[in-house]
Amino acid sequence: MKEIFQTFKPKSTIIQKYVDYYYLDIKPNNIINEFQCFPHFNNTISIYKSHNRLENGTMVFDETTKPFQIFTPIREKVLDVTQIGRVHRIVVVFNPLGIQQFYRNLNFTNYITDFNFLNEKELKKIFSTTKTEILVDLLDDFFEKKIQPFNNQTLEDAISYIFEHNGTLSITEISNKIGISRQHLNRIFQLHLGVSIKKFQNIVIFRKTINEKLFENPENNFTELAHKFNFNDQSHLIKTYKHLTEQSPKVFFDKGKILGDEDTFWHLQS
Repeated sequence: MKEIFQTFKPKSTIIQKYVDYYYLDIKPNNIINEFQCFPHFNNTISIYKSHNRLENGTMVFDETTKPFQIFTPIREKVLDVTQIGRVHRIVVVFNPLGIQQFYRNLNFTNYITDFNFLNEKELKKIFSTTKTEILVDLLDDFFEKKIQPFNNQTLEDAISYIFEHNGTLSITEISNKIGISRQHLNRIFQLHLGVSIKKFQNIVIFRKTINEKLFENPENNFTELAHKFNFNDQSHLIKTYKHLTEQSPKVFFDKGKILGDEDTFWHLQS
């Protein structure tokens, strides 16, 4: 088996509303792999074929163990990942309200490691192939069968305002437009997304600056980036990056690597 990192989009128009993309990550000869990934408004389910998770979060290959499933919520801190031994995992990257369409009563404040997102039969099927054209059909089919529509118009409206206005609307202005108190709006975000509305807004703007710099206008300097996304000045942009990545924007972009064809941008340590 060869090393693979491949992203692929859902083909189902139903699933496309809720899942941003999938990816397949295979490292057959891995001894130890370390990387950092950064705050995102998406959340993920990672499914390892044969791994155990240590108390410090390190994933250790063990061919005798069953697949390990872990949900990673929206977060505002750098995530350090260590994988020991060979790796075969499949990851589902959900839109902000995506996972809620398939599973109920999840706690979004921390990692979830004790929930079977896919059952034993489904796991056996997805780990029987490394062809993404087959995997996408399997995953789309599995998730279509799990749909339990979740609707919260208040939350959807607030998220839309955040994405559309690039930080020009304050949280109070968003709550006034929707017609509820800021405190109540914040409680809804904490319940259904695991972060406050202000933290969510900060992460969205941060990810938009990354997308702009990597894919839209790489030639723009950080002053132009700060202006486009309504930071007070370049110093404000730098402060935001240091809070969310522990590094300046220059170091962050210089050290990172795009993996696959989507917005997976990690700092590889090994």
